[in-house]
Amino acid sequence: MGPHRKALRTTAVGAVSATLVAGCVLGLAPTAQAAGGVRFVDITGDGGTVLKANVVTPAGDDGTRRHPLLVLPTSWGFPQVEYLAQAQKLANLGYVVVSYNVRGFWQSGGEIDVAGPSDTADASKVIDWALANTPADPRHIGMAGVSYGAGISLLAAAHDKRVGAVASLSGWADLTGSIYSGRTEHVQAAGVLDGASLVTGRQSPETRQVFDDFYASNLSREQELIDWGKKRSPGTYLDQLNKNGAAVMLANAWGDTVFPANQNADFYEKLTGPKRLEFRPGDHATPELPGLFGVPNDVWTDTERWFDHYLKGADNGIDREQPVELKSRSTDGYEGYPDWKSVAATERKIALGGTTTIHTNVDSGADGGIVFLSSILDQVAKLPPIASIPLLPRRWAAVWQSEKYGSAQQIRGTATLHTTVTPTKESGTLVAYLYDVGPLGLGKLVSNAPYTFHGLTPGKPFGLDLDLFSTAYDVPAGHRLALVVDTVDPLYIEHNPSGAQLTFSSPADDPSYVSIPLRKQ
Repeated sequence: MGPHRKALRTTAVGAVSATLVAGCVLGLAPTAQAAGGVRFVDITGDGGTVLKANVVTPAGDDGTRRHPLLVLPTSWGFPQVEYLAQAQKLANLGYVVVSYNVRGFWQSGGEIDVAGPSDTADASKVIDWALANTPADPRHIGMAGVSYGAGISLLAAAHDKRVGAVASLSGWADLTGSIYSGRTEHVQAAGVLDGASLVTGRQSPETRQVFDDFYASNLSREQELIDWGKKRSPGTYLDQLNKNGAAVMLANAWGDTVFPANQNADFYEKLTGPKRLEFRPGDHATPELPGLFGVPNDVWTDTERWFDHYLKGADNGIDREQPVELKSRSTDGYEGYPDWKSVAATERKIALGGTTTIHTNVDSGADGGIVFLSSILDQVAKLPPIASIPLLPRRWAAVWQSEKYGSAQQIRGTATLHTTVTPTKESGTLVAYLYDVGPLGLGKLVSNAPYTFHGLTPGKPFGLDLDLFSTAYDVPAGHRLALVVDTVDPLYIEHNPSGAQLTFSSPADDPSYVSIPLRKQ
């Protein structure tokens, strides 16, 4: 546990610093705007918990008419003034905007419930308060938020029929599938959440126990942790959400290290009401962050258009656009698709032939980068994590490469690894990476995903099908793709016993491959 605790401390320090800086800046920035109709109020939430909130009403409101209502729960670790810049813009468009600090953080009362039943009930209480104390129209209610506020907004729409439209920005659909994908603990992501909440909030005993069991990889508590996550996952309440019919917009980043793209894409496909899916380069909440400071921003512009159409009836054309909008990590333009399955028009398989054995417990040099930092560099400078593929030590890394491509390969969607693995121990972890390899052998990370197994028979082969994290990336002509597998990555907790080995094979009746999803050329 030593390396994991060290990684946790490092990420926690980064999370605390980032949260405090953002909180201070956001806390200072809106004060000059306070004369524009901002009221700071206390709202009684579930069980009598006091929620600190602010209200912005349209300028010149004289109380003679009702306005559409937008409720904005704050992000994890952020203060109640987080959305004031956007709230002012939305109020200028004719909305009553109520933003509130979720329970357990900053000055709001209670303890952190991690989007549990109390948080969902709080959202309804805030709506009740707004209808009783503002000129809000009960027939036109929307909810939106970034990260934590996004998940709470989706959960509230599933439980409260009054919510007619939602904008979920950098949110989640499957909490367990986000930070425990492939049965592997995403330790840096958890460290960010834990560290921020320790400084800016008050963890409940249940929340503290969940974090502790997560770091300890407590298998005796695994099912309880999964059930805890399901209770806090919008996907669990999909039928209720569809029945209520709220118009749902989902906007996330390709490189989100807290809530990977896959789970939102899967959730989107199962929605039956009005819906929109947007993916852009970046990490968790970074695409929409500039908008919190009032900077013009594509995510917030589309959010405004979404609410204008579904709450105000504006004929702005957003309902006639392609509902799936993607921005590649390699280009600047947007691409529209009728649905998620149309993103990849075809697939190309790279054969993973032969038999390869690797040793565990050593980081080969291939890894997914550092939470936030790596994907932000990719977003701003198109510099994802890099590894020298020829120099990766084959004792600790299995490597397969494609031929050189004569034309650009536009990867869109979810690459899938299919192989046969023979372990020497009953437990183990592997991490698969897909690299874009240039003429000098330098590989730029396209995608990755971890996988952990427990309770298997040593020496007995098993089949592995692993979805890598969804992405949009253009491989230049003259480059190759490489599939690399190793067993240690700082992003994840690994479960490789000392001295363990993993053998990858490609049986004649079940050949191994990685399937690459490609856009229509």
